[in-house]
Amino acid sequence: MNFFRKIDYENTSSSIICDNHIYSYKDLFYDIKNFNFLADQKSLVFIISENNYECLAAYSGVSYFDSVVLLLDQSIKQEALNNLINKFKPSYIFQNTSRMTLGNWEVVFEFGVYCFYSIGYVKDYSIYKDLSLLLPTSGTTGSPKCVRLSYSNIYSNTVAICSSLNISSSDKVITTLPMSYSYGLSIINTHLFSNSSLILTNLSFAQRAIWDKIKSLKVTTFGGVPYTYKLLKKLKFSRLNIDSLDYITQAGGKIDYDTLNYFTKVCKEKKIKFFVMYGQTEASPRMSFLPPKMIETKAGSIGTPIQGGKFSLLKDKNDEEGELVYEGENVCMGYAFDKSDLKKKNENNGVLKTGDIAKVDKDGFYFITGRKKRILKLYGNRLNLDFVENEIQKQGLNCVCLGNDTELKIFTTNKNYVKDINNYLINKLNVSKYMFNLYLVKKIPRNSSGKIIYSQIEESNSEKIK
Repeated sequence: MNFFRKIDYENTSSSIICDNHIYSYKDLFYDIKNFNFLADQKSLVFIISENNYECLAAYSGVSYFDSVVLLLDQSIKQEALNNLINKFKPSYIFQNTSRMTLGNWEVVFEFGVYCFYSIGYVKDYSIYKDLSLLLPTSGTTGSPKCVRLSYSNIYSNTVAICSSLNISSSDKVITTLPMSYSYGLSIINTHLFSNSSLILTNLSFAQRAIWDKIKSLKVTTFGGVPYTYKLLKKLKFSRLNIDSLDYITQAGGKIDYDTLNYFTKVCKEKKIKFFVMYGQTEASPRMSFLPPKMIETKAGSIGTPIQGGKFSLLKDKNDEEGELVYEGENVCMGYAFDKSDLKKKNENNGVLKTGDIAKVDKDGFYFITGRKKRILKLYGNRLNLDFVENEIQKQGLNCVCLGNDTELKIFTTNKNYVKDINNYLINKLNVSKYMFNLYLVKKIPRNSSGKIIYSQIEESNSEKIK
């Protein structure tokens, strides 16, 4: 089910706003038709994207005519892009004219400051008929591992989210996350499907201009990851007067309790609905939501599965916690590492082992307690890195936890935290002083969506201080 064929392009009540330009849904459909030549053969198209109208039209157009989009962020380095081109051999690339071209690229057509290029490769591979979208698992690093999403994956998740959040044509959403990021793209998909108004921008909440847009355009909703909400808290969101704001959503990782409590209180006072959600790119991407009315009584929960979804725990009989398993039509078909994987059919059959450790309460609400790959066994003692990290952060001590089965490593950017972290680990968490070391780093590396890049932390000139 291609959801781009289900959008009401005759809708006149909503618009798509980018910079100082206003586009109707009819305008979008007119520009979608620029891509009708793709209907002749299912092709792979790389889109080097930003949050703007041109990239939205390209994504919509390629998808509408049943070709496959591999969506990448504009910030991707040329070397990383070249690696992906060599692995996947796309037929076309849509990118800003400021980026370099290679070899025998030919301009198919120009669209604003973007060009749609034919790459010149002879297509010597086949593409499975249900494949719609490829999303990299590692952002802008150039890793070739991509999630394979089908038309029904995207359609089912879009419909379920629209139902769960009651999204309608009266909503006005502003982009706050890259469209190349699965959650950011899901926000765009759901509001397009609902014929809502979209305000496309690359501005961040740290820039005054975005608040001017939010107020002048009477934005009703936006989404963010935990880092987004930490920034909003720092900016004193409680003091901002945005009368039009109806609801906001959070996904992309577990939000810390201090920030969660802050937004629970502020949103209650301002009568803004605050939805906490849980997802992964492999689930197209959202799997569950916590209704605003439950956010106080079920603080820290990811809620219950979305419409059509089901959770279970993979665990031993007497264990309280286990690996969270999700079942639903939105579970991806599998992964692609190069062009040869594009012919593969559905390998997951609607079942996703999330890799997250969770528990469920008596009311059926689920709580993430850690990550399967982030559990150490130090001297015979099981240690959950996410639990330790969260507990320390609850004390207002910013840190990141890493380690192996011989050492727990705590990284912080503030030397003044060292003594307190040391004491809390020993006195409150009962971690032996021989099991951990503390390191000072200049900054915590994060990707474009605000998630911590754990693999880069030890490379960032850390200084051992304990």
